[in-house]
Amino acid sequence: MTSGIDSIEFLARSPHRVGVLEALMDGSTDRRDLCEITGASSPTVGRVLADFENRQWLVRDGPTYALTPLGEYVGDRFLALRDAMEIEQKLRDVWPWLPHEMPGFSVDLFADAVVSFPGPGYPYEPVERLGQLIASTSSMRGFDSIVYKSSNLETACREILKGMQFEYVFTPEALEGTFTWNPDRMLEVVACENATVLVHDQLPDGDRCGLGIVDDRAGICCHDVETGALVAVIDTDASEAREWAISVFEQVRKEATPVDPSAFESSMSPE
Repeated sequence: MTSGIDSIEFLARSPHRVGVLEALMDGSTDRRDLCEITGASSPTVGRVLADFENRQWLVRDGPTYALTPLGEYVGDRFLALRDAMEIEQKLRDVWPWLPHEMPGFSVDLFADAVVSFPGPGYPYEPVERLGQLIASTSSMRGFDSIVYKSSNLETACREILKGMQFEYVFTPEALEGTFTWNPDRMLEVVACENATVLVHDQLPDGDRCGLGIVDDRAGICCHDVETGALVAVIDTDASEAREWAISVFEQVRKEATPVDPSAFESSMSPE
């Protein structure tokens, strides 16, 4: 066990070793090209190559170097570990809000995700990212249990009235809150043929996140359990993530109840 950790440390503590290993994973290479790729000096690259050769990780053929099957094995495993830890670092801050209970969710689905999380002194990044996603799509499906910021609601309403296909599932409380935001605007929206509004009493992971699907991306809207405030948006164009999101949405949609637009109108009628 110690020797394995020592080998990991041998690579991890030297960016030049990692750079050479990664370059050789793409095929045989000479020393000059390795210097250009890694930014290391020729003596440094020479020492790395000698270390790798001593470990039976590479062979030399004239001016070029190539990994042995053992070296390729090391490269596959080490670079996969590095990539996994980069993904972990990206998702660490938003992990408490991710949909752990949604069927089929896995970290791998969002390995390439864009994570919009408030930075120091700038809390608006998630709201702005959500607005960009809504404004740049021709269709939007999803579900959530919170009422979004008025700027995001206005963006969604504007795009729906312009023809965006919209199919969304709310909890009763979120639907009421969204309607209260601007009853006249919501009446315009629910009257559109391209808008379908549904209600569901118990959304999966509804206390901390919602799911959204736009033209070529799938996203998770994370919100504070206590306040309902939007705290992060995580979205990706990975096809596997989008397929997963669609399957979860379809199941929720199947269990949801369509909202009759006349119900909105009657709620506005004077008593």
